[in-house]
Amino acid sequence: MVDLVPPLAIGTGLQRYARRMAGVFILALAAGCASLFPQTSELGKSGLPPGLPERVELAHTPFFPQEEYQCGPAALATALVSAGAQTTPEALVPQVYVPERKGSFQVEMLAAARRHGMVSYALAPKFEDLLREIAAGTPVIVLQNLGILWAGWHYAVAIGYDYSRGTLVLRSGTQEREVMPFGTHELVWMRSGYWAMVAMPPDRIPVTAEEKSWLNALAAFERVGNARAARTAYEKTLERWPENVNARIGLANVHHGLGDLAKAEAVLREAAEHDPDSVVVLNNLAQTISDQGRHAEALPFIERAAAAGGPFAGAVQKTRATILERLGQKRIE
Repeated sequence: MVDLVPPLAIGTGLQRYARRMAGVFILALAAGCASLFPQTSELGKSGLPPGLPERVELAHTPFFPQEEYQCGPAALATALVSAGAQTTPEALVPQVYVPERKGSFQVEMLAAARRHGMVSYALAPKFEDLLREIAAGTPVIVLQNLGILWAGWHYAVAIGYDYSRGTLVLRSGTQEREVMPFGTHELVWMRSGYWAMVAMPPDRIPVTAEEKSWLNALAAFERVGNARAARTAYEKTLERWPENVNARIGLANVHHGLGDLAKAEAVLREAAEHDPDSVVVLNNLAQTISDQGRHAEALPFIERAAAAGGPFAGAVQKTRATILERLGQKRIE
């Protein structure tokens, strides 16, 4: 896996030649060298994942032909506009493109999606997950290395597949509809560690999202500062994973930040029912109750949190000191 996408070192004509040669190479060795493209081989053996159609193409996905070396902004604009954002590759260049390296950081691709109101999520490195997201209507940004003798890092957007033909459809470079064999794609995709990402509006969750990874993505999204969008995302997360205490903590924090302390308290009380010993839940619940002026009611919760100790002990002691100070002031008054 690379952190920075270097410049494409080969011209468009040579890129097409490289792809064509890769396809021939794969066909010639397919019988005996499945290890070259193990996930494609497994898809062939196991068949199409259950519930997926044989053929999908998100034909209405926008197309932005890339400027020289700027496949990152073009691919990201494709995904963002598909998700409902209003942007252009030109607007994204300052956010993701590094002129001196003529490439785009993967971390900046993820961060820029958040700045445009989308939850960015890096997929698990699975070909099956790529197909599942496309079948669910989500274009997927993939990082490929098209070089033969040197690096040729390139972002493209997968928008369709035909399982019976074993082909993937991409918005790629200056090609609005590039059809690439599964094996060819895997060969150039695996060199990035099968890196792929999606940009999701706050009211949607990727069909392949893993619970912990999705919560990490939401935490990063929340830090951007769009509290109302984060609230929607946490609410949708709890619809999918209703037992997740961390999602309840996140939702309560957003409610608190928006000034809706009653809702924050209600969510934290639900979290306490699911995990009565959570120090974070007890601390935040005590803080929220105290912030509503009910300091004596908050005290038992913070005392339980303080008794538990652990890595959050310092934060708990600060909350406890605040509540005791407020309680003392109230008694004096």
